[in-house]
Formats: sequence, C-alpha cells, structure tokens
Amino acid sequence: MSLDTILWLIGLFAEICVVVLSVYRKLYRITPVFCAYLAWSVFTDLLFYFLNRYYAQALINDPKYLTIYMAQMAIDSTFQFAVLVELGWAVLRPIRASLPRRSILILCLIFAIAAAAIWPISAWVIPVSANLSKSWLLFFHLQQTVAVLRVVIFMALAGFSQLLSIGWRDRELQIATGLGFYSMCGLAIWMVHSHQTISGGRNYHVLDQVGIAIYLCSLGYWAFSFLQQEEKRQEFTPEMRSFLLAMTGAGRATHRSG
Repeated sequence: MSLDTILWLIGLFAEICVVVLSVYRKLYRITPVFCAYLAWSVFTDLLFYFLNRYYAQALINDPKYLTIYMAQMAIDSTFQFAVLVELGWAVLRPIRASLPRRSILILCLIFAIAAAAIWPISAWVIPVSANLSKSWLLFFHLQQTVAVLRVVIFMALAGFSQLLSIGWRDRELQIATGLGFYSMCGLAIWMVHSHQTISGGRNYHVLDQVGIAIYLCSLGYWAFSFLQQEEKRQEFTPEMRSFLLAMTGAGRATHRSG
C-alpha cells in the first residue's frame, strides 16, 4: 500500500470522525454550513479516489473529468467562503437577536471586499512556472485567495478574541484555528511550489504529502476539540455591544424606537 493511499485512508477516517462528533455535539445548530462542508469533503474524497483508482487511464484525456474537477473546485471555494461568513455570524451570537436582518448581507459584503483586496496578493503563490491553461490559473488563484482570507479571519478572531468574548473553548475559534493552521501551512507549501515545476520529481510530490499530513493535524485538532464540552458563550462588554450594534445601524434603530 502506497503512502498516498495510507494518507487518504487516514484522512477519510478522520473526516468521518469529525462529522460524527459535529453531529454528536449538535454543532449544526451553530455552524450548519461548516458541517455540510465536512460532509461534502467526505463525498468528494470518495468520488475522486474512486475515479482515479479505477478510471485513471481512461480519464487522462477526458474533458468531462476536467469539467467535474473544476466544478468541484468552484463549489469547494464557495463553500469555504460561506463557512467564513458563517463563522463571523456565529461570533455575533450574543447580539444577533438585536441585529437587523440585513446584517448577514453586510457581513458577506465585508468579506467579499476583503477577498477583492486579497486577490492581487494571492497571485504570488500561483505556480507560474507550470504550463497551465488560463482556466486552471483562475481556479488556483481563487483557491489561494480563499486560503489567504481564512488566515486573515483566523488572525482577526484570535487577535481580537478578548474584545469578541471568545476563547479557545468556543467552537467558532476552534474551527477558525483549524482552518487558519492548515491555510498558513498550505500557503507556505504553495509558495515553494511557485518556484518549482510539476515535473520537478519527488520533491514536488513530497510537499503535497506534507500538505495532506497538515490537513490531518487540523482534523485531529477538531476531533480533540469537539470531544470537549463547549463553554457557555460569554456576552459582549457593553462598549463592544454598542459598537457592533452601531456598525449595523441597530443601535440607531433601537434609540429611535425608545
């Protein structure tokens, strides 16, 4: 059995464990999109392993396979963006009842603006030395933009954790930590890849295997975290509550209604 197969089996088992723990801890009540993304990851891992194992030779020159893979990449990136918006929305749990309905749209807009600002920066980790089509370069660029955004969100949540009244026992920060750790390491690997060629031999593939091992570490962290009972979410300080309500206009609406 090859190392790639071993890593895939361990990863699949770890993903299933995290999905089961998420259901057990009823995490879908807080972050249903994240739970759906985990289930989607299990499905796509099984699908592409089956296709690559049993139809590898037949699919090498099949444009349908490329279409399926690129569609999967697009859905995956959209899923990841939605997970980040959901995390931001989950952080606002203590005051969500006081927020206007458009608040989640404002949050989506803020994250979209952040992604647009990151877009030119993420081009640095695209493997320009590879002979890739414009479509492949576009999808790689999209993936790296979302990866950088994951890192930014994690650093923001960790850096402002006290102001946001969240700690390492809160699910929001646990999810963001796993995503942030995997993303930071993945970006480092991609920066090395950008100076290599895909035909560069074993070193190129070894780095990909290291990336899979890092993803396993994130899955292990989530499994360990979800085994623990979540602490009761703390309320925002009055100052922070007023600031967040004012940002969405809820504070002014409350003042007028009073």
